[in-house]
Amino acid sequence: MATIGLNHYNLRAPRDLMEILKVFYCDVVGLKQSERPPFAFPGYWLYAGDAAVLHLTEARPGEARAAHAASTFDHAAFTCTGLAATQSRLEAMSIPFERAVVPATRCVQLFLQDPAGNGVELNFPDGEA
Repeated sequence: MATIGLNHYNLRAPRDLMEILKVFYCDVVGLKQSERPPFAFPGYWLYAGDAAVLHLTEARPGEARAAHAASTFDHAAFTCTGLAATQSRLEAMSIPFERAVVPATRCVQLFLQDPAGNGVELNFPDGEA
């Protein structure tokens, strides 16, 4: 077997938080909600271009992971365009973020958190620095 790329990642949350996450990833990160197979449980597939990169699924009652549970997950990263507009939008929405520049590549990174506390990294190519 050879791994050739990342297919998607999934966030599982109670219905109310799942709806908040959908709005965040569409309005803030810029993903688009689109087609999802007719599974027997609620959820959304959010797309970057033609790829369904983020799946949101509703957790069953009592299934959501406890806030104190250990995890090694740090963040999900997205390749983006429109650095200045994105920074302005985050500031207008009062969403805190940290800015960093990758040594050598000069890629600009914005680090923030989604409403569930998951890390999000937005990467902008050198030409936008």
